[in-house]
Amino acid sequence: MRPPALRPGDLIGVCAPAGPVNPERLAAGVARLERHFRVRVPPGLDARAGYLAGPDARRADELAALLADPEVRGIVCARGGYGVTRMLAAVDPAPLAADPRPVVGFSDVTALLAWAAAAGVAPIHGPMVCQLGELPEDDVAWLVRLLTDPRPAGRLPWRLAPVGAAAPATAVTAPLLVGNLTLLAHLVGTPWQLDAAGCVLVIEEVSEKPYAIDRDLTQLGHAGALRGCRGLVLGDLTRCTDPALAPGAPDDPGPARSAVIDRLLAFDLPGLAGAPVGHGARNAALPFGGRATVDFAAGTIELLDAAVR
Repeated sequence: MRPPALRPGDLIGVCAPAGPVNPERLAAGVARLERHFRVRVPPGLDARAGYLAGPDARRADELAALLADPEVRGIVCARGGYGVTRMLAAVDPAPLAADPRPVVGFSDVTALLAWAAAAGVAPIHGPMVCQLGELPEDDVAWLVRLLTDPRPAGRLPWRLAPVGAAAPATAVTAPLLVGNLTLLAHLVGTPWQLDAAGCVLVIEEVSEKPYAIDRDLTQLGHAGALRGCRGLVLGDLTRCTDPALAPGAPDDPGPARSAVIDRLLAFDLPGLAGAPVGHGARNAALPFGGRATVDFAAGTIELLDAAVR
């Protein structure tokens, strides 16, 4: 179910379901959102409990309060970081199903996107508030378009590189399942496990060693989560090196990309690499579960479904 489109001036609620929030980055992102919408930052969002934005109950109650308020027409998470999976079971999805609203996030918030999808409401894989102040204006405008325009976005201005198994003879039309690779692997065996059957999987990752990327893709394969998958689109593999890069050193996604390609060949899956999605300098939003035509030979993607209605 696609949620209704937002209108200029509608209220967006911000929640922090995972890691603690940097106030300066939050303020910069809120300022960008406020060019288009009203924004509510709940009190207590700056809470901190070690590597979490406060206790599990605080984070769950914050999200539940936004979902219970009919004035809130969209929810954009403040940031990622570990913690979402700890509070998912404590949040009732019924208010979201009864009054669908777009939920926006990526990285560890992949778990919350899967939770929304399990409730029957299509979320948006896209930049979070603390990232919005650092992205090119085009990426901010693109997120606003996905939130407000019920028309399909059409052909994306990307030319991606074919990788993996041989491309199919014709382009594939399938839903896009978009998420962080580590979280997709850690959702296996939970009520929110994603099934890629009949879908094209879009993945991104940050600060994971190449062998860990191999391990997560292998785990998804062993768990049957990739059975029937139509192919894979690779977003950013940001600072996924072994050893870890020194601060300020240039990134090298080559070894991590090689690990992905190895698994694609083992699973006989076609792939495309180079999507500006994830923790890099760009983060283009995508409709989670929306249909797209993916041409693995030409390296193009055309979005056939809007994120909202």
